[in-house]
Amino acid sequence: MTFQPESDLDQESVTEQVTESLEAHEVVLFMKGNELMPQCGYSQRALELISAHREEYEVIDVLPALSQYRVALEAQSGWETIPQTFVNGEFVGGSDVLAELEERGELAETLEAA
Repeated sequence: MTFQPESDLDQESVTEQVTESLEAHEVVLFMKGNELMPQCGYSQRALELISAHREEYEVIDVLPALSQYRVALEAQSGWETIPQTFVNGEFVGGSDVLAELEERGELAETLEAA
């Protein structure tokens, strides 16, 4: 059995999914893994910070098509690192930015702006 890190999703499909997710959901977190099994510490931290202030938000696991998601997300945000958080279609930042907003007492307001 051969491990295949890349998925069958093409760039166009992933870009379309990113665009549709940003239009359909107030808060979207693109992360490695999912709510039950975050696959990196930064993704877990972003998830914890968002869930402390919001019950409803969309989580997209980028691992099934990591290269394609990096391209699609960089086109939206100008950043290639993951996780990435968007509120009302606008890029907010990764876990470091979320943590800074939390320290300044601004994260709840940022996430509730949705």
